[in-house]
Amino acid sequence: MKLLKTLAPVVALAALPTLGMAQEAEAAAAPDINPYIFTTLLFLMGGFLVFWMAAGFAMLEAGLVRSKNVTMQLTKNIALFSIAAIMYWLVGFNLMYPGDGWIVSGYLGTLFSPTVLEPVGLAADAAALDYASVGSDFFFQLMFCATTASIVSGTLAERIKLWPFLIFVVVLTGFIYPIEASWQWGGGWLSELGFSDFAGSTLVHAAGGWAALAGALILGPRIGKYKDGRTVPMPGSNLALATLGTFILWLGWFGFNGGSQLAMGTVGDVTDVSRIFANTNMAAAAGAVVALLLTQVLYKKPDLTMTLNGALAGLVSITAEPLAPSLFGSLITGGIGGVIVVFAVPMLDKMKIDDVVGAIPVHLIAGIWGTLAVAFYTGNWGAQITGIIAIGVFTFVVSAVVWFILKAVTGIRVSEEDEINGLDMAELGMEAYPEFSKG
Repeated sequence: MKLLKTLAPVVALAALPTLGMAQEAEAAAAPDINPYIFTTLLFLMGGFLVFWMAAGFAMLEAGLVRSKNVTMQLTKNIALFSIAAIMYWLVGFNLMYPGDGWIVSGYLGTLFSPTVLEPVGLAADAAALDYASVGSDFFFQLMFCATTASIVSGTLAERIKLWPFLIFVVVLTGFIYPIEASWQWGGGWLSELGFSDFAGSTLVHAAGGWAALAGALILGPRIGKYKDGRTVPMPGSNLALATLGTFILWLGWFGFNGGSQLAMGTVGDVTDVSRIFANTNMAAAAGAVVALLLTQVLYKKPDLTMTLNGALAGLVSITAEPLAPSLFGSLITGGIGGVIVVFAVPMLDKMKIDDVVGAIPVHLIAGIWGTLAVAFYTGNWGAQITGIIAIGVFTFVVSAVVWFILKAVTGIRVSEEDEINGLDMAELGMEAYPEFSKG
């Protein structure tokens, strides 16, 4: 008995290495769930930040239209987001990310394939641990789809009918955007070519701008906007709301660009997300300052609306590549976006293209610039130019066809009387500021 007691500690010590090796083997066999968890969290956080951009667009547009059209803009914005959510589930997500399910390889993905989420209580051994949950990925990507439609809303404000616009949103969010985005982000032909668009300067912003431009050309300018060779100013109803909307969009852009890192499970990934945040902020600031200074020089007074759009143009410009540049490079990229806005807004007016909120300079022209700027880092000018042209032609032509069909079938413009009286009462029967209407 004494011998057993004496030997027990020795036996225990001898067993320790074996137990340690067993624990190490068990730890080695356990899957690393951290990348899955943190990337899923990135998508969810980025997604709700980008969702907040829907509020930003609503406030920006409500502030930049006249008071008689504010309710219409707010209605359009909540409706377009809701339609985008349904269409992206029903068609868009799997059309944009077909995997091996291409109908026409590299060009057209799976049609009419609704998104299906993972089962409740998914076990680790049944999850795709190298990426993120389907729910978080779908939620994040949906926000980009809705953003594309929001761009169109502001350009066509104050003279378009509600229901034809919403029908266009069905086509844009369900088919046009997912198809062109699949060419790059879904592993399509532009991806194979080497085209690069990190978070969507062209795939989201310029695409929305092309759809808006097609609509503006077919719809025509507002009554009284252009008279005797001059542009008649039509000031917005609430610059405080427009400013609030810009800051909300600025905030949402951190999710837009930061979430597009698409990974947060390593030290390198999370550090890159922080780099993207800093570069995104610098580009916005540079765009705002450049627009502020330029309007002071050109017009002898700084212009708030130009400054707001300068910040947004800086954000759009950096979106194609927010990771590679230094802070100085981001300042240059965003600053050029500010220059674009100041000169492109009056250029469109000279062409009698009526863009109520300045979305075409901000999203289309600055989006093209930002996508071209990527080539300074990749050197692949041919792929960048090809992508810009391909997405521009596809989106503009298909959008124009849809607008023409809507114009022929239902009409897309309100009557002259309704436009003069305001769309709030004519189309909706309610006013945003009823206490001031009779004053």
